[in-house]
Amino acid sequence: MSVDELYRQSRRAALWGIVLSLGLGAVKLTGGWFGHSVALLSDAVHSLGDVLTLSAVWGALLFSQRPPDTEHPYGHTRLEAAIGSNVALLLVLSGLGIIWESLRTLASPYEEPQAYTLWIAGFSAVLKEGLYRYKRGVARQTRSTAVLAAAWDHRLDAFSSLAVFVGVALAKWGGPAWQDADHVAALVVAGTVLLAGGTLFWTSLQELMDRQAEPEIVDGVRREAQAVPGVRGVEKLLVRKTGLEYLVDIHVEVNPDMSVRDGHAIAHAVKDRVVRQVVPVKDVLVHIEPAPPSRQGDKETGRQGDTPEQ
Repeated sequence: MSVDELYRQSRRAALWGIVLSLGLGAVKLTGGWFGHSVALLSDAVHSLGDVLTLSAVWGALLFSQRPPDTEHPYGHTRLEAAIGSNVALLLVLSGLGIIWESLRTLASPYEEPQAYTLWIAGFSAVLKEGLYRYKRGVARQTRSTAVLAAAWDHRLDAFSSLAVFVGVALAKWGGPAWQDADHVAALVVAGTVLLAGGTLFWTSLQELMDRQAEPEIVDGVRREAQAVPGVRGVEKLLVRKTGLEYLVDIHVEVNPDMSVRDGHAIAHAVKDRVVRQVVPVKDVLVHIEPAPPSRQGDKETGRQGDTPEQ
């Protein structure tokens, strides 16, 4: 799958999330307001927050594909993680706001929630679980941090909607002793919002800090580099994620008596092979090192003067 297709799949997943979350948010807001359910109103804030999150993700994925320019020679792919970290902070703030509103209205006169609020909460739980499964599959294919975070946010939405369902049911049919169950459910929703925001912020922060890529990506790069004729070994390998792609810094060992021209040819062959075989890799910076004595014995296709196929 090409990198362009990875971006298209990620944007499509974000767009579906925007449309469905906007519809759900509107229904929950209306149902919670007229149905007297604080928990459903809180869940509506969560869903509308998802619209903001996914809109930012969609825009970042679109902007990330812009080519490098004078001011951004490495491209614009880091925008995805930067947007993700800022949106995560907004989610945390919205979670704290829900907690404040739930506690503030806890002593308010009790109004029994309407029965249709249960149907809204139940439908939301089913739909959000379906969105989670869809986006999780897309995230596995594209390795998009933002799409994976959005997928787990949908899973948390499903759990919070279940909490709303239980809370409203208890408040409606449990009698006076359970009249605060709706507010407690709102606090559960707030907890899921805080968890989603904190997780997304941590993941985005790790990407901005150039955390080493997943082992399967690193191992794939190492394997393809070592398959190039003339490469005796890999001394150092650093792989960092940027958007949906990866940047590689690799030190490969070659025959120390090899000419500069032959070493240069091997470096180009390593770059070309890694970019071609490991699809998420965007660019490779290759540094040539002399092989240590333990690896200076002739290697098949790696003797002095041999050059890789061009």
